[in-house]
Amino acid sequence: MITVVTGGSGIATGGDLRARGRRPRARTSFFGVVGEILITAGLITLLYVVWQLWIGDVIYGAERNAAGHELSEQWAEEYEAPPAAATASPTPGVAAAPAPVTADPIALPQPADAEIFGIMHIPRFGADYSVNMAGGVTRENTLDPIGIGHYPDTSMPGDVGNFAVAAHRTTWGKPFNRIADLHVGDAIVIETPDGWYTYRFRTLEYVEPSAVDVLLPVPQAPDVPNDGGRYLTMTSCSPMFAMTERIVGYSVFDAFTPRAAGAPASLTEGVTT
Repeated sequence: MITVVTGGSGIATGGDLRARGRRPRARTSFFGVVGEILITAGLITLLYVVWQLWIGDVIYGAERNAAGHELSEQWAEEYEAPPAAATASPTPGVAAAPAPVTADPIALPQPADAEIFGIMHIPRFGADYSVNMAGGVTRENTLDPIGIGHYPDTSMPGDVGNFAVAAHRTTWGKPFNRIADLHVGDAIVIETPDGWYTYRFRTLEYVEPSAVDVLLPVPQAPDVPNDGGRYLTMTSCSPMFAMTERIVGYSVFDAFTPRAAGAPASLTEGVTT
């Protein structure tokens, strides 16, 4: 018979043997808990970034374009053509002159903050690109929920001076994501209830965030009086995912097409998919 002796006198019981076979439980330390929390927070942050920069952008972009198309259709339905008597020829037997394809631009009032006044169409960015434009350039009121913001007190579409706007290049639908893809002569069309204002792209430049001269009546020319020039200035962040610089796109006014004349050819020329 074999006798098992403990460290003292006596015989070890079965319970003692089972106790010796168990591994001690690992203690949960404060730093272990903090580490798990940080890992979980990191995963949540990563998922948010993926959503915001990729999945969310696709959804937001589609929502922006859908809102623009819906407003465009609403304006078309609400438009009332002039009465036949108003367009009838004063000479019996002679057909009345059709509405001019281009005309003097209709002046627009300055919009209130977050007030939608127009829709930007850029054929280079695709046939479905239709983004609403509103007053102000704050993120919370205009850029995030609407799309493209108008710098207060700069000119309005078709006016003499500088019609200056801003939009995101990343996140929230990124309306100006492809601003660097514009080609000289590309049409940038601003639709309003009265008609379409067509601008033609000219050039890009990169400036410091403090370069407010791009908003002057003649961009980047503080000592040059405006002699009738009509400009469109588009601003956004550069490089993408950073705010160290600004990318600025300049265009010049080409023509105004009243709604009575129908949509201009510039609205569809060179449309890319």
